[in-house]
Amino acid sequence: MDTVKANGITLAYRSWGPEEAPPALLLHCRGADGADWTGIAERLATGARPRRVYAPDLRGHGRSDWPGAYAYEAMRDDMLGFLAALGVERADVVGHSLGGAVACLLAQHAPGAVRRLVLEDVPAPKPLDPPRPPAPAPDTDPPFDWAMLRATDAQRNAPNPLWWDHMARITMPTLLIGGGPTSPIPQDQVALSASAVPGARLVTVGGGHLVHEARPEEFLAVVVPFLDAPSEVTSRTQS
Repeated sequence: MDTVKANGITLAYRSWGPEEAPPALLLHCRGADGADWTGIAERLATGARPRRVYAPDLRGHGRSDWPGAYAYEAMRDDMLGFLAALGVERADVVGHSLGGAVACLLAQHAPGAVRRLVLEDVPAPKPLDPPRPPAPAPDTDPPFDWAMLRATDAQRNAPNPLWWDHMARITMPTLLIGGGPTSPIPQDQVALSASAVPGARLVTVGGGHLVHEARPEEFLAVVVPFLDAPSEVTSRTQS
C-alpha cells in the first residue's frame, strides 16, 4: 500500500494497472476498506482497455487516518485532494454505499473531475423515516473508527438538504446499479436517485447490497461497457 497527504490527513490506498492508463477511482462501503475492490480492480486493470485503478481507504477506515471528524463533505474533499496529490485531473469514479454517497457529492461539487460515475446500491439522500437507531457498541475493536459509524448514521438520518437539491448538477454519464429485492436498501430509493440525475441509467443486477462481491461477473458486464463507451454513445443510451 501507498499513502498520500490530502485535505490535512494521510490516506492509504491500493493501486493496480499501468500508470499511463486512464484512471479509475473506486470508493468502498462503510466499514470496509480499499481491499474490498481487489477482484474488480484487478479485472479493470487487466481488461481489453486497461485502467490505472486506485482504491483508497476512506478516512476513519483501514490504514487511513482516523481524525474523529466524519462529515460527508470532508470525505468528498479528501477525494479531491487524493486525486490532486496523484496528479489525476479526471477519473472514472465507482462508489458503493457510503463510497457512492461520497462519489455523488464529488460529482456535484467538482463535475470536471469525474469523467463517468457509477453508483452501486446508493439510496437517495433523503431523511430516513423512521431514523436508523444507534448501533450497539462492538465487543471487539472494529477495523474502522466507531465515531465514523455514529457520525455517518446521523448524516444518513438527516442529510444536508443540498445533497438532494444538487443532484441535477451531476451532468456526466451516470450509471446506477441496484442490488434488487434482497438488498436492505429500498430499491425505490435507488430509483429515486436515478430519476434525479439527468440522463442517468439504472440497472438492477441483484445479489443484495454487495453487488460487486455477490455477482462480480454481472457487475462487470454492466460497468465495463459503460466505462468503455464513447461519451456521445453513452449519453444517447441513457434511460
